[in-house]
Amino acid sequence: MMNHYRRLILGLAALFSGYHILLGIYSLNLPLSPAPIIAAMVLYAVASVLSLWPTSPIRMPLGLAFFNVAVAGALPLIVGSQLDGSSPNNGYATWYVAAVGTLLTITATRKRPTLAWIGTGFLIVHTVVWAGPAALGSMGVIGSAVWVAAAALLSRALAKAARDAQQFSRAEREAARWQAAQEAHLYERQVRLTHTNRLALAMLQRIVHLGGALDETERQECRYLEAAIRDEIRGRRLLNDAVRDEVMLARRRGAIVTLLDEGAMDDIVGAELERVLNTLAEAISRTTADKIIVRTAADGSDTAVTVVGLRSAEPCSGALNDDDTGDEVDLWLEIPRALTATKQH
Repeated sequence: MMNHYRRLILGLAALFSGYHILLGIYSLNLPLSPAPIIAAMVLYAVASVLSLWPTSPIRMPLGLAFFNVAVAGALPLIVGSQLDGSSPNNGYATWYVAAVGTLLTITATRKRPTLAWIGTGFLIVHTVVWAGPAALGSMGVIGSAVWVAAAALLSRALAKAARDAQQFSRAEREAARWQAAQEAHLYERQVRLTHTNRLALAMLQRIVHLGGALDETERQECRYLEAAIRDEIRGRRLLNDAVRDEVMLARRRGAIVTLLDEGAMDDIVGAELERVLNTLAEAISRTTADKIIVRTAADGSDTAVTVVGLRSAEPCSGALNDDDTGDEVDLWLEIPRALTATKQH
């Protein structure tokens, strides 16, 4: 659609430019010699064709703009040298005034207003010197200057409108991204709340029913539920039903399990995510470590999840080893992002 409008505008401008040449041809009997006038017409035609070339960029190249200013200065000198400026009978022989105005209007429209004003200023000065100040109105110089001014103002307004449109477009995209993020956060909160409610509702009802008088077994079950709820907050995408079940079984046998999702797996979805989580669940089910730490790998890493299992070391006999109670690594597992061999140590 925009290309269609541009071709239409260029076509109208070409017809308007050609009209000035027709006026010059019609009045060839008035100049002293037609040869300089024809040369001026050719020069003007070349400048017009270059300025209205369909595939040229919107902003006129600087060299072409200078060429147009040179043509705008040459036409009055060439045509004026063959006419009597004091004569009231020049008629259409002063076609160059409208031609220069048209050429400089095109130059201003194509975002070269400063050079267009330089050409307009030369036309005004030449007319005043050649035919007197009164000729500014009768020869149409004022009208040409008005067209250049209108083109410069319109070009500036369109450029500002284009910048504003780009800013509005960016703001719209930012608003859409913000809304999508908020909706995603809301959905995730709803999912977490639903799952938390499913986990804790029965126990909360029992606490209310008993008035908080729980035995030790029930208190321990509350601790398990609290840890499971904490997993939903900190574990996020490290959880599926298989991982939840294995983590709960590990805690029931006395292990301390920590899940930390730092956002590095947000781009893993679908079957790949299920593969990673199922591998994690299998690793937790196999280890007998006392401490299990699961966390996502750093951004840019080929590893999706790192699993570390630590076993409390038994104190060695002997006086020299009474303080040697550090943890031993029972499991070190790196689950890759892509479907490759899992690294286990």
